[in-house]
Amino acid sequence: MKIIDVIYTPVATGFFRDDQGAIRAGTDRDGFLYSGTPVTPGFRAIREPGMAVSVSLILSDGQVALGDCAEVQYAGAGGRAPLASLDELLAQLTTHVTPRLVGRTLDGFRKPAEEIDGIEVGGVPLATSVRYGVTQALLHAAALASGRTMAEVVRDEYGIEREIDVVALFAQCGDDRYLNVDKMILKEVDALPHGLINEVDKKLGRHGEILLEYVSWLRERVLSVRTNPNYAPRLHFDTYGTIGIAFDGDLERVATYLEELSQAAAPFELWVEHPIDAGSRDAQVAAKAEALRGRRPARVDSSDQRQHLPGRPATTSP
Repeated sequence: MKIIDVIYTPVATGFFRDDQGAIRAGTDRDGFLYSGTPVTPGFRAIREPGMAVSVSLILSDGQVALGDCAEVQYAGAGGRAPLASLDELLAQLTTHVTPRLVGRTLDGFRKPAEEIDGIEVGGVPLATSVRYGVTQALLHAAALASGRTMAEVVRDEYGIEREIDVVALFAQCGDDRYLNVDKMILKEVDALPHGLINEVDKKLGRHGEILLEYVSWLRERVLSVRTNPNYAPRLHFDTYGTIGIAFDGDLERVATYLEELSQAAAPFELWVEHPIDAGSRDAQVAAKAEALRGRRPARVDSSDQRQHLPGRPATTSP
């Protein structure tokens, strides 16, 4: 089976792109928007409509494989790739991706995916969203061509020796972090609530007191609202580096605070996403290792959203 054509379709994303730097600095809300001036390069406003490019691979048997070159909500923050315009993405796709795909015989997923990931323009890799969306479409194409699911393709080509299982569902409450929690508990979501702790004074507290109080409230709410006594969700909070800001980058104070949060969440497992913003992936790893050395606080994850299989031990991610 071959790829006989590629179609690129500009689309709007399900959510928006936000200037995390401006929000974290304490800008005010203006309805659904934010007032103030953006601080991250590429942003025209603190909150803008999100955009993406959908990739359609037309296969020789008439099937269509799909992928989305989707951007992250907080481009240019915490070592993430900078904001890219729609014109930039389309130029990379048509110039550097299309010639490598049209007419190509499908020979699995891993080889063509690594080829796309390895493309450089002027010594710089293609935009993260381009590499993500194109390889997603290639994975779908490999699955269609071989009559397998995408999960089976990944398992087989990477030699993963584990059973395919249900992935834990992680739900995000947005700013309505009390009312939406009840909806999550009633539906027995595996991990909740995200919390959107993206500003110090109003959501974390200068000493972390606001989040600590919220974690304690959430623990009690789960215990009182759940109808299944065995329902024990992971309490997962994204803090956007605000803990490090509140404690002036003092890793010892950050680690002590994480222990307090963990105690407040007990008996539920606590994950804290992005407690420290060290500016890059390598710096994140080093800072977290230093903060957690000799301690066993909450699970700490400075990535964006990640999913793990229920019941399996979580790992620390950079």
